[in-house]
Amino acid sequence: MLDTVQSLDKEISRRRTFAIISHPDAGKTTLTERILHAGGAIQMAGNVRAKREQRRTRSDWMNIEKDRGISVVTSVMTFEYGGCIFNLLDTPGHEDFSEDTYRTLTAVDAAVMVIDAAKGIEARTRKLFEICRLRDIPIVTFINKMDRESQDPFELLDEVASTLALETTPLTWPVGRAAKFLGAYDVRKQTMRLKQGIPETDDRVIALKEEVELVKAALPEFNIDDFKAGFLTPVFFGSAIKELGVHDLLDALVEFGPSPRNQESDQRLVAANEPSMTALVFKIQANMDPNHRDRIAFARICSGRLERGMKLKHTRTGKTFALHTPQFFFAQDRQLAEEAFAGDVVGIPNHGTLRIGDTLTEGEELQFTGVPYFAPEILRRVRLADAMKAKKLKQALIELAEEGVVQLFKPQDGSSPIVGVVGILQLDVLQTRLKHEYGVEIGFDTVSFTQVRWLEGEKNKIEKFINSNRSAIADDIDGDPVFLATSEFMMQRTVEMQKDLKFHDIKQIGIVKNS
Repeated sequence: MLDTVQSLDKEISRRRTFAIISHPDAGKTTLTERILHAGGAIQMAGNVRAKREQRRTRSDWMNIEKDRGISVVTSVMTFEYGGCIFNLLDTPGHEDFSEDTYRTLTAVDAAVMVIDAAKGIEARTRKLFEICRLRDIPIVTFINKMDRESQDPFELLDEVASTLALETTPLTWPVGRAAKFLGAYDVRKQTMRLKQGIPETDDRVIALKEEVELVKAALPEFNIDDFKAGFLTPVFFGSAIKELGVHDLLDALVEFGPSPRNQESDQRLVAANEPSMTALVFKIQANMDPNHRDRIAFARICSGRLERGMKLKHTRTGKTFALHTPQFFFAQDRQLAEEAFAGDVVGIPNHGTLRIGDTLTEGEELQFTGVPYFAPEILRRVRLADAMKAKKLKQALIELAEEGVVQLFKPQDGSSPIVGVVGILQLDVLQTRLKHEYGVEIGFDTVSFTQVRWLEGEKNKIEKFINSNRSAIADDIDGDPVFLATSEFMMQRTVEMQKDLKFHDIKQIGIVKNS
């Protein structure tokens, strides 16, 4: 038994599960490529803006991603480096797909924040940082594009510290700037990682020493406890496109990247090293293989050890779920997972059984918490071009809503379904995927509603409110009622008048609350 426990602890301690977050165009997807290349996971790093006939970015695999050069879904990639198993989650950078990013952050133990050296902290970076802080996720900062014109490194560090209220400790320092950028100096180890062919006797390397002394005098030393508590971020300078500074980042994640954290549930705190296996479904992706119309649930192993073939309890339905073909993913490529440990992310093929937020256990009744749905900011009614495909559209909308592409609301007055999104680009994705994956062409009509809120209160009082406002009530994908208001003023007025009810703009699985 002792050997089993020690073996479990050893495997779990080797896991490094992290997300890469950034404002669009900071170089997040390029950094992902270079990390995979540096880790030996791919033989040739791609280029996001490569010509159509050239090899495309491995983590962006949907047609709309390839066409627009942006990430619209989270990609999961597992690889080994430095004796550790890395589960890298490349999140959408565009704010229109923020829900996917927020849910992904429930499944990671750390985040790499990518900052454009010329632009510094941008709006999306700040928002993602705030979400990480709410979840106490430690952050490693990678200041990218040092091979281009950039702000002064001291100014960048000061901006991170002042804007995000986060102490900064540079673990590397840039050697040169812009076209003269040669590589980085490891502040702790006092070693250089330079471009090939650059001698350490180069004048620019010698000039670095004075700057490094200023760094050591002016900024705090790295403290691993402060980092893991989310008070301090180690900073690395580099150029993803030239693969400078990437190995420094990976080596640091091996050395002090957090191993799998404990996970909150509605019953108790679940420790990662518990022998009993538990898992949280944080993402659904349909039609990754169009030839087989597959449906994959991505699950974070929260505790214990997963074995292929084991039978688990699906706590939302109470039914037994057999784990026949769990898979490790490398973007859209995959391989069978015979076993996995806490911290790992596995794909579970299923036919609509699993939903975002579901929990799997070896028998215990618990539900992991923290997976959010946000009240959509844009509402549209779906208009079907071919009425003969109404049944097909209904099923397609349910599947894509369960996947998290949009939110789906069924009005209780029997009118056509309404879809809700955070950003307008989500409607483009819905339209494109319905056409190419389901053969259904749709348009959108505007609706009079602008606000959505989930209802909470005593059952009889909710029913009374619904009966009095039937034309403004719809059911979400789980059958939970929502109130639809025509304006912010009408929403506020309704909230003030209905003292016995609560109106929520965030829903978690089984839980709704105000933001």
